[in-house]
Amino acid sequence: MAGEGVYERYKDALKRGHVAALRGRLDEALDAYAEASRIAPERATPHTAAGTALLRRRRPSDALAYYQAASRLAPRDEAALLGQAQALVALDRKAEAADAYDSLAQLRAASGKLADAVDAARRALELAEGRERRRTLERLISRLRATRADEPARRALEKALRVLEGRAATPRPPAIDPDVLAAAIAAADAAAERDERAALAAAGEAVDDDAVLLLDPGLEAALAVPDDEPDAEAVAGGPSLAVPGVPAALDRDLPPGMDLGQLARLAEEAVDAGDPQPAVERLLDLAAANRLYGSQDAAIDACYQGLSFAPDDVGLHLALVQLYDEHGWGALASEKLGLLDRLVTLDEDASSRARVEAARAARS
Repeated sequence: MAGEGVYERYKDALKRGHVAALRGRLDEALDAYAEASRIAPERATPHTAAGTALLRRRRPSDALAYYQAASRLAPRDEAALLGQAQALVALDRKAEAADAYDSLAQLRAASGKLADAVDAARRALELAEGRERRRTLERLISRLRATRADEPARRALEKALRVLEGRAATPRPPAIDPDVLAAAIAAADAAAERDERAALAAAGEAVDDDAVLLLDPGLEAALAVPDDEPDAEAVAGGPSLAVPGVPAALDRDLPPGMDLGQLARLAEEAVDAGDPQPAVERLLDLAAANRLYGSQDAAIDACYQGLSFAPDDVGLHLALVQLYDEHGWGALASEKLGLLDRLVTLDEDASSRARVEAARAARS
């Protein structure tokens, strides 16, 4: 794909697809991704993004076809391989899903992402027990232990050791990975930047990093190191909002007279009913109650469960930021806020943006 005009049309189509997907407009998102694919048929990202949109709408069979198409174009695309594994789990094709996680673990280990590799290997072993899978997970755990483990690495180790020791958590119904959408957006942005660099190089022009970033408002925030806090005005393209008095995500009024067991039952009933918004609210209640009782891990699990069917819910992400900070996982909280900056910029939701800015101000 060469030429600035072609690149701009490709990037615009991808962005329209992401925004439509975030707002739940599936047909519009698929049309935009199809347009991006026609403009750049050699690129895997439009297929990966389309698969993500379909997986979020509980259409795993259709999603799988798109992820497989993406893998044929880019066999080392982690987002496509992860999507395949998630879709196969949702289709109850456990042996194939385990194979996909095996491949993902190998790919992540080769690129130095040891914590992510451990997570993928653990999921493969959970889906299909095997001697070689167990040995692979043990080897990856040994490699990760030899590093300077951060918070995500320690969490990956803890989960993996529980599986090896036969203390795996109670199985839950197949869920969509809450970070698949973020991976698709990040992949699209990285691909767009590479394409722009290639177009400039082909035209004999010098590549200016600042010029590349300015092509897409908010791209600089998406590409920044997680611990760096991007300037709100540069990211959003406008002045910072005044957001006094916005409460923290888990500082909420709980239903009166309810204990943890009753709140858990309410959350389970809401999830079973299949209506995302009431389920998210009940799970946030459960997370807030567990936090009050000092059970941070149970609060985090409640948020993760909500993200499995509402991956773009700002309240759930902000609740995790609060819990990560209180758990002492500042780097992970910063990374989550960086993702939220990107999501609310794409969605152009002033209320959500205000909540994210309030969370950032509270941390400082």
